[in-house]
Amino acid sequence: MILRKYLGMTAGIAAIILLIGIGFVPRLIIVDTAVVKRDILMITVEEEGKTRVIDRFAISAPVDGFSRRIELNVGDSVMRDQEIVYLEPLRSSVLDSRSRAEAEARLAAANAALLAAEKNTRAADADAKYASKEHERLKRLYEVGTISLEKFQLTETNARRTKANLESVEFSVEVARFETEAAEAALRYSAAREAGEILETVSIKAPVSGNVLKIYHESEGVVSSGKILLEIGDPLSLEVEVDVLSHDAVRMAPGTKVLFERWGGSETLEGVVRTIEPVGFTKVSALGVEEQRVLVIADITSPVSLWQRLGDGYRVEATFIIWQDENILQIPSSALFRYADSWATFVVKDGETLLKQVQVGSRNGLAAEIISGLSEGEIVVTHPGDNIEDGSRVGER
Repeated sequence: MILRKYLGMTAGIAAIILLIGIGFVPRLIIVDTAVVKRDILMITVEEEGKTRVIDRFAISAPVDGFSRRIELNVGDSVMRDQEIVYLEPLRSSVLDSRSRAEAEARLAAANAALLAAEKNTRAADADAKYASKEHERLKRLYEVGTISLEKFQLTETNARRTKANLESVEFSVEVARFETEAAEAALRYSAAREAGEILETVSIKAPVSGNVLKIYHESEGVVSSGKILLEIGDPLSLEVEVDVLSHDAVRMAPGTKVLFERWGGSETLEGVVRTIEPVGFTKVSALGVEEQRVLVIADITSPVSLWQRLGDGYRVEATFIIWQDENILQIPSSALFRYADSWATFVVKDGETLLKQVQVGSRNGLAAEIISGLSEGEIVVTHPGDNIEDGSRVGER
């Protein structure tokens, strides 16, 4: 009985000691890992952009006039020098009852003035003929010395005065006739043009061959000089405008390679930066933050057959390749952390972690270039937690 009791106590004490020993044994931490390798590394900037026609031609009215209805539709093809818009002279205003009565009264007054001018012309013509005959008669008498020089000069002056008066009243007849015609025209053309009358028109021709991009004034109506009627351009001559952050724009230059994705096609289109506008602008982001942005214009260099269904104002996603190299020693950026004013990572060796400080080069958010501190083929811990330290026992997930 005593022996059994002694053996039971001994076994219990041994079990407790064993459990305490197991508790002090370091636990195995399961971690995610990655292999240090050499591969292509690219530094990119991704932004949304849209396509636009390089050369847009705005067709405007050269003079004030009445535009006929534009029969073209958006997308229709036009040829150079093709007549696309016709302008007619402005239509006369419609007269109301009072205005028509006033116009009829002006016409009656003009007719009366014309009649009076014609009668004055006949009287002036009679005076001029009489003065001319009197001048001829006294001229013969002056030549034979019957009358004095003074009397002869008086008759000559009278003849000239009556002739000038005749010319004056003849001019007044012409003025009265023009006023009559103007009063008649106000009544004749006040409502609309006469049936069958052909008005002078101004035709506007297409400056280039292309397609109609936008129509601003399709229906007939009055247009003022300089009003834009429609736009023409070549939809196969496209460029891409992308607004990027100003601190990203300074890292780009003309000739920078661009990749266009998610534009609707299965192929990734290639392009190059043509120009970076020197003036920035402020834009409020979706989070309400003011950002300074710059427009970058890029050309599509892929064959037209791949993107011929793209049009003006289509959305694309542009990836600007700021820097790239083929054989770069790299690890995931998630394996790095700050340590003693430098970068460090945990290397897995023989089931334990080893803290190593590294020198980092270029980074793109997903991967980082390792200049020194690691060798190809080593295994590093990604997303290390606070429970991992130098010498921790780990197991790969």
